[in-house]
Amino acid sequence: MTQVQVTQTARKALTEAVIQSKAEKQLSWTAIAANSGLSREFVTAALLGQHPLPASAAEAVGETLALTADEIELLQAIPVRGSFPDGVPTDPTMYRFYEMIQVYATTLKSLVHEDFGDGIISAINFKLKLEKREDPEGGNRCVITLDGKYLPTKPF
Repeated sequence: MTQVQVTQTARKALTEAVIQSKAEKQLSWTAIAANSGLSREFVTAALLGQHPLPASAAEAVGETLALTADEIELLQAIPVRGSFPDGVPTDPTMYRFYEMIQVYATTLKSLVHEDFGDGIISAINFKLKLEKREDPEGGNRCVITLDGKYLPTKPF
C-alpha cells in the first residue's frame, strides 16, 4: 500500500541518515544511484526528501547506504515536498537558484505562453539534468536542463 507523509519530520531525519552514510562511505550521488535504474538527479532529489523511490530503487539505494528496512520503506513513501520551508534560502548556492528564478521567471513565463499558449510546464512529468562543461573562455560551465511536459489550460 502507498504510504503518504503529512509532515517533513521523518523524511528530514532520513535525509540526515542518508547524508551521514554517504559521507562515511565516501560515496558520490552518482555511485549511490548507479544500481537504482534511475537518473542520479531523480535519486538525489528522492534521497533529499523530494520524491518517493520505487521499491526496487529504494532497495538498491538502501543496500548501497546500509539503510535499515524501516528507512528503505520510508524512501518509498510520498513525501511533503518543498526545499524552502523558511522562505528565501540563505545558502549561497541555493540562493543563486532562487535569484535565477526571481530574475528570469517572468521571461520564461512570457516565452512559454508565446510559444505554447496558456498553460504550465509540469513539475510532475519532468526531467532534470546537470552537466559540467568546459568553458572555451576558461573554467567550467554548469548546464542545467529542465525538461517538463507542457500542459495547456482547458476551459470548463
